[in-house]
Amino acid sequence: MYLLGYDIGSSSVKASLVNAETGKCLAGAFYPKSEAGIIAVKKGWAEQDPEEWWKSLKYATRDVLNASGVRPEIIQAIGISYQMHGLVCVDRQHRVLRPAIIWCDSRGVPYGRKAFGEIGKETCLAHFLNSPGNFTASKLAWVKENEPEIFGKIDKIMLPGDYIAMKLTGEICTTVSGLSEGVFWDFRNNSVAGILLDYYGFDRSLLAEVKPTFAEQGRVTAEAAAELGLAVGTPVTYRAGDQPNNALSLNVFNPGEIASTAGTSGVVYGVNGVVSYDPQSRVNTFAHVNHSAENPRLGVLLCINGTGILNAWIRKTLFPEGISYADMNELASRVPVGSEGVSILPFGNGAERMLQDQETGCSVQGLNFNIHNRNHLLRAAQEGIVFSFKYGIDIMKGMGIDVKKIHAGCANMFLSPLFRETLADITGAVIELYDTDGATGAAKGAGIGAGVYRDHGEAFATLEKLGVTEPDPVRAAACAEAYGRWLECLERLKENNE
Repeated sequence: MYLLGYDIGSSSVKASLVNAETGKCLAGAFYPKSEAGIIAVKKGWAEQDPEEWWKSLKYATRDVLNASGVRPEIIQAIGISYQMHGLVCVDRQHRVLRPAIIWCDSRGVPYGRKAFGEIGKETCLAHFLNSPGNFTASKLAWVKENEPEIFGKIDKIMLPGDYIAMKLTGEICTTVSGLSEGVFWDFRNNSVAGILLDYYGFDRSLLAEVKPTFAEQGRVTAEAAAELGLAVGTPVTYRAGDQPNNALSLNVFNPGEIASTAGTSGVVYGVNGVVSYDPQSRVNTFAHVNHSAENPRLGVLLCINGTGILNAWIRKTLFPEGISYADMNELASRVPVGSEGVSILPFGNGAERMLQDQETGCSVQGLNFNIHNRNHLLRAAQEGIVFSFKYGIDIMKGMGIDVKKIHAGCANMFLSPLFRETLADITGAVIELYDTDGATGAAKGAGIGAGVYRDHGEAFATLEKLGVTEPDPVRAAACAEAYGRWLECLERLKENNE
């Protein structure tokens, strides 16, 4: 018995085929092989063509099936993870009306800011647990005002995962967790956020039917089966945004448990068992995969847009001849903690929520042409990314979430020993690495939704711990000094940006 998981990212689409009995990934693939492009027509804009996600999914599915040799008819269920906060608009024939506005697009910021002020801070936070900010609802408000002809043709709006599910099954539906990430859910009334819909002038019919996160959400159609090489009727039984899904992948379900990622963007995601929010809305609170009104499970999400994308930019810019990330890590490790005074603020990928939606841009401070070389920039980049994590974690601590242990998959920035050590040293948390990824987690989520597993405990009983990084007191002291300098640079940048 096998389970198929997809992870629809902004860089690539990943597929994993999991043996349901052993819990092990039998085969995995991703496409495209180089990072997918982002359309940026104007500063602060970020769009992708949803059809490109579907094409990438087809190639990844083909590769997984070929590599595994598994017959499609014995795949029990399909799960979907996806990049959060995107906006896909389709008409009645399920045709895409415009490119998807994705998570790092900033154009919704002024619409969300205005809504926050006019609806009222207390009302927004009490009902939505967030400011409307730059989330899906605010992106749709931009479309309504700036593209009225397109807005008038919209039959349904969807998140990226909803779109992929539609392509697989022909059905349009979503989840409470999905609606909450778009700020379309009212936690106080346990219903669609009528307050926000009325404010923006959105008809409720634009929203898809709500189905449980773990449940049958449709079955693969004959058309999709022919395109993908899957069996007709295979059920889609799980769907979640990439960060709730990453937490699921790491078996993070209960209050006090923490998950983290550091890909293009960086995230610390803590589960809270009470309904709460940051009064300044610098971190966000969404329904976790196992949330219910009777038994609240809320994901407190700290997201930094400019993390791995900074590392990738440095690689392309400073090493046009080509270099591996492992070699970059080795060069960075030759520089002492604190990068001999160089500080990098990694905020060059759109508006940053924890900076109250300021778009400060990336900044390099303290550079001395007589002392520093590109190795210093390599280390300062990793330290700057970690320091942005620390800045946000302190906000989460103010909400009562104590970060003592961080679960992470062995991927992206967490592959760097320097990154893990710096994160442990500056936060005082133990870093635990696990052998999993989003697509594998989505496959196991599908197993829960299909009843293959009794619960998440059974689904993740075979999750393998790969390593542990603990804080070092000597490094921690030097790290704290470097963080102090970094904070001073950030405060100056914020003041200049106001």
